[in-house]
Amino acid sequence: MQDKDINTARETQAGRRAFVKGAAVVAGAAALGAPAIVLGQNRRLVTRDPGGPFTKAFSQAFYEPFKKATGITVVGVASESEPSGMVKAMVESRNYRWDMAHLSNSTHMSLAKLGHLEPIAGPKGLGPNVSKIPANMRGEFILGVDVYATVIAYRTDTVKKPPQSWKDFFDTKGFPGLRSLRKNPYDTIEEALLADGVPPSQLYPLDLDRAFRKLSQIKKEVGVWWENGAQTSQLLKTGEVDMIPAWNGRAQVAIDDGAPVKLVWNQGIWTYEGFTILKGGPNVALCREFLEFCAQPQQQAIFTETLTYGPTAPDAFKYIKPERAKLLPNNPEYFASLTQANAEYWGKHKDAITDRYNSWLLS
Repeated sequence: MQDKDINTARETQAGRRAFVKGAAVVAGAAALGAPAIVLGQNRRLVTRDPGGPFTKAFSQAFYEPFKKATGITVVGVASESEPSGMVKAMVESRNYRWDMAHLSNSTHMSLAKLGHLEPIAGPKGLGPNVSKIPANMRGEFILGVDVYATVIAYRTDTVKKPPQSWKDFFDTKGFPGLRSLRKNPYDTIEEALLADGVPPSQLYPLDLDRAFRKLSQIKKEVGVWWENGAQTSQLLKTGEVDMIPAWNGRAQVAIDDGAPVKLVWNQGIWTYEGFTILKGGPNVALCREFLEFCAQPQQQAIFTETLTYGPTAPDAFKYIKPERAKLLPNNPEYFASLTQANAEYWGKHKDAITDRYNSWLLS
């Protein structure tokens, strides 16, 4: 789910970024210690990331400051979305093109079950920064660094009665307008169940029969079945659809490009992505140092200047301007109205549900 969600900020925060970077470099050097800096000379880590604005944002927030603090170069390499097959091949062949990989929570789950990822904790346990990341934003094999949400986005010029929930979105008579849905069951099943009245706390395990019955009620009203985040931005900008479930960062791209679009945070479905360490790689210890650095709130605040994804370090909001914080899904103002996707459930059932969903689309 990672092409998602990208938003290049229009504002410049050079002064703030310089201050935060400078403070974090000093703090990072102290936290990692002089021995790490010496050992890091001429060392290099390679991590998979989603590319594009992600590489730019992570370079500013993580890669470049980490090198200044430790001497260790970090290179971000883009790849296909959800590269579980690539990670599996590298680990099994012990031919490592990457030391780490930035993955969605659900993809990390499937790789962890195969034994292809290293624990993020070293022999002495989690570092002080990583341990402060909330438990629902990290796991044994992943450090969550960015939070995103699937929300309802709609065109204000054509939608005169805006939807405020998934029930409204599925009510094509009460809330007229051309719809689009994702050509993928992830999030779509949850949207259908929420629209049918299932409380967020009772979503999992997903009632698939109920979800497909609800989806069948709206199927003929769906004008476009979208396949990637860039497509949702374009559909909103051109006005080809009136309302659409979209990753908040991708919808923000349309807004920043001048499209008359608003987001509905209520009942949004959130999850996180983060850095993982490939099993048996040559630089596992250095990777853990990098993760400890990335867990610092000052560093995470920096990437939000480029991406409208939320940080996982709660204190990061202390370093983010209020107007920018309003665009982030885990802003305390409305985070409580969002529901976390169950990555463990999807990790177990994704293939079977996807097969059923694809068959339903063709029926």
